Order: sequence, then C-alpha cells, then structure tokens
Amino acid sequence: MQPTDLTVAAVVEHEGRFLLVEEYASGRRVFSQPGGHIEAGESPEQAVIRETREETACDIACGELVGVYLWIHPQTRQQFLRIVFAARFLNFNKDSRLDDGIIGRHWFTLEEIASRQARLRSPAVLRCVNDYVAGERQSDALLTGMLPLQQNVDRVIATAALV
Repeated sequence: MQPTDLTVAAVVEHEGRFLLVEEYASGRRVFSQPGGHIEAGESPEQAVIRETREETACDIACGELVGVYLWIHPQTRQQFLRIVFAARFLNFNKDSRLDDGIIGRHWFTLEEIASRQARLRSPAVLRCVNDYVAGERQSDALLTGMLPLQQNVDRVIATAALV
C-alpha cells in the first residue's frame, strides 16, 4: 500500500468569491484550493499560509479548521489526507511569481465552482467549500493532540470525512 499523501488547503473567501488555483495534475488542467505539503518543522497553519503565497501570490490569515478530508484516487488508490482551513484574504503581491506548474489564480462563486466539477482536482475541492459555506468547523484540538502529523497519519485518518 502506498503511503498517505498529507496535504493542507485553504478556503479563501473574498467578496463572495473563492480563491482557486488552476494547475496541471496527472496530465489534466484542473482547479483546486491553494495548498500542498507540510514541510519539516512546519505546522499545518504555517504550511497553508506558505503554500497559498507560493501558488497565488496572495497573503492570507489562517483561520478555523474547516475539516479533515480523506480522498482515495479511484484509479491509483492513492490516499490523500487533506487538512482544510478557512482563511481570510489580506493582499495580493503583484510582483511575486507563481510556483512552477501553476497556470493561474481565479476567484469563483460557489456556483462557478460547482459548474466546473469535471475539472476539479478532486471531489474534496467542492466538498470543503460547501462545508465552509454551511458553517462546518472542527476543533483545532483535533490536530494539536496529533502533532507531529506525519507520525500520526493513521489517527488523523480515523477522524477524516471520506470524500
């Protein structure tokens, strides 16, 4: 069995629109929330702030934990454990370059995201935006008791919502 891919993502809402990244993944052009992997010594909150800046040139303030989501890729059976935070848009850094592989950043309404379901990187993209809009939040204590996360993936998976 392949190891679980541990990632973070941000649901960033600003003026009724949500920040998404357009990128290439598995040979497809897809949309997803800004996010990525946690680097050594980083907290999940630090990782989501860094990844959002690298992928969108936007600064954010990390807020509440929306949820933890487990998605299993239907073809490869790879597991993706996604820790998703609500985040507040602070500013845009027009002089920053985006990460390699990033085509662009977009601000979409919920309806525009839903209309692009076939082009979302995974079903977790729409699921966590819907959960955010519905007011779903989890206690940050969920993660605090499991740090470092890389060593407690099985415990985190046990609490994750299956997408």
